[in-house]
Amino acid sequence: MNRTISGCRPRPLGAFRPRTPVILIVALLAAPPTRAQWAVFDAANYSQNILTAARELQQINNQIQSLTNEAQMLVNQARNLENLPLSTLSQLESSVQRTQTLIAQAQHIAYDVQQVETAFSGTYGSASLSSSNTTLIANAKDRWRTSVGAFEDSLKTQAGVVGNIPSNSSAMSSLVSASQSASGALQAAQAGNQLLALQSQQLSDLTSLLAAKARADDLEQARNASAESQGQVQYQQFSTRSGYVPHDVTMFGQ
Repeated sequence: MNRTISGCRPRPLGAFRPRTPVILIVALLAAPPTRAQWAVFDAANYSQNILTAARELQQINNQIQSLTNEAQMLVNQARNLENLPLSTLSQLESSVQRTQTLIAQAQHIAYDVQQVETAFSGTYGSASLSSSNTTLIANAKDRWRTSVGAFEDSLKTQAGVVGNIPSNSSAMSSLVSASQSASGALQAAQAGNQLLALQSQQLSDLTSLLAAKARADDLEQARNASAESQGQVQYQQFSTRSGYVPHDVTMFGQ
């Protein structure tokens, strides 16, 4: 039996529905199903990554080594361009100058072609029958003084060359030491060049010494030849002017 309460209107049955349970059910239906999640380890991919990293590290090391080599090469090039701190040029020039000064002091007949030609066409030339005894004697004295002066010049040159030996020995020791301790190719080459210059200076001294000795010997031989020629002329003058007639002489009572 249906009863109606006064003042209240009845609601249809379909209009009364609970809201909260409906929202919960909809949320549960919309959510994805819950599953267990596990971390998966890919060994092949991991190994490939390690190999790639190792290769990149090796490339970096190679680049570092290359830069190190280039830096060392630049350092070596800088050393190769360093100048030798030792120079013996002034010392060698002084030795050569001393020897040249001694050669320039040659007495009477110097090392000059024109002077030699003049002397041998006059003083050292063939004696003439028309020459007076005074002229012949003066020429003989002149030749003697020239020979003595040449021997003196030769002895002076020998003394000068021997005097250069200590300084040359000191220069040679310094250059050899500098060459052995050279930090680069340029220093070694410069030391070698100075050693060659020292050798050239020694050869110059030797040449000067031989020239002075040969000059003295040649002038002495020329003096002897001129004296022989003059003796023949003086004998002819004596035999023709004094009326001397050569004849056999008996000696020791024979």
